[in-house]
Amino acid sequence: MSMKQEKVVINCAVTGSIHIPSQSEFLPITPQQISAEAIKAANAGAGTVHIHVRNPKTGQPSSDLGLFKEVCGEIHRKSNVVVCPTTGGGLGMTPEERVRVVAELQPELATCNMGSFNYGLYPLLDKFKDFKYEWEK
Repeated sequence: MSMKQEKVVINCAVTGSIHIPSQSEFLPITPQQISAEAIKAANAGAGTVHIHVRNPKTGQPSSDLGLFKEVCGEIHRKSNVVVCPTTGGGLGMTPEERVRVVAELQPELATCNMGSFNYGLYPLLDKFKDFKYEWEK
């Protein structure tokens, strides 16, 4: 029996903003790591990559346009995957900080979070006793 094949688009969220470096040594943090993982995802079949950037020294989510330019530029140089930079940013970022990446980079695709988000990681964090960075607690 043959099944009708539907077309799908695979979107890979390479790092996200909620995950913390203490959760996994494999979480990409630096621009080089983030772009390399995005390119690997594209080579594995992802049609889009959803990009968050992080402070390369602390792993903390960032809205730094320089980091977005570095990561997105590297991905565009090495792949034709659709790059979708986040406007979600991270906890505490202002709406202006979050959306300026769209005006600056003019991506083919971008996210836009409507309304509020309730990040309920508190029970999850109880699993961790040692944190790599103070901001993760």
